[in-house]
Amino acid sequence: MGMEVRIVMQAPDDMSARRAGEAAFATIAALDARLSDYRSDSDLRAIERAAPHVVEVHPDVFAVLSQAVDVARATDGAFDPTVAPLSALWRESRDTGRLPGTADLAAARALVGWSRLDLEKASGAFFARLPVAGMRLDLGGIAKGYILQRAMDTLRADGVSRALIEAGGDIVAGDPPRGSPGWTVQTTCVGGVGGVGGVGGVGPAELERARTTTLANAALATSGATAQFVVIDGVRYSHVVDPRTGLGLTNHRTVHVRAQDGATADAWATALSVLTPEQAMNIRLPTDLTFCWAGAGWAGE
Repeated sequence: MGMEVRIVMQAPDDMSARRAGEAAFATIAALDARLSDYRSDSDLRAIERAAPHVVEVHPDVFAVLSQAVDVARATDGAFDPTVAPLSALWRESRDTGRLPGTADLAAARALVGWSRLDLEKASGAFFARLPVAGMRLDLGGIAKGYILQRAMDTLRADGVSRALIEAGGDIVAGDPPRGSPGWTVQTTCVGGVGGVGGVGGVGPAELERARTTTLANAALATSGATAQFVVIDGVRYSHVVDPRTGLGLTNHRTVHVRAQDGATADAWATALSVLTPEQAMNIRLPTDLTFCWAGAGWAGE
């Protein structure tokens, strides 16, 4: 995943903690090898190299691709697992400080389209196909959450259920610590003081408490442009690409999403950072999902 992963747990003893932790990190490494869009030997690269032919894929790869397509369909392409050609072009723009040329942008957009990704299950096997050579996959907006959730599953299988796993701002929490209703984590959301839109009239201590949330058997994901951005011709663009335009976002929002599993939280955090608030309110969200943009209260509570 190209980032540090932190696991905090309460285990019966040191030996149990070491065994469970090693197994969880092994799960993370194995899934990263399959789902990475950087590694030349990943399953994603195998699908791309085979285009336009079908490839049998691992069940985990199929599960992530299927969920990615579901989110893409629900958001009308604001989330798109085939966005990689546009992401690569936008990385060049961030490096050079110049917007993509019209022809280059059109060529990249011709290779993007979530609805063209074919997924099929037959006789207990799983298959994927990209219909056009040059199409590429980018699961950066969902794979991390899926990997952390599977690592939590591994911890549970080894008898450790009281745990929290964090990587790059995404968090998956298991059972709460003993004597606590949940794991307390920081957000830029405001909850319980002042409601949606602000916290007028409260002091620093109250504001700090308002910007915490408690997680138990749930996930929290964050997406936005607060840290990674580039200024081109006086316009600040995010590293997050809008698949519908091929350019980095200019809205400068940070969104937090809580859901029951890591993949759902991760994918919808990416999607909701692309969508406008008006668009977000007019689509069907998962029933277990709550979200907020920085400085506002949690929607859905």
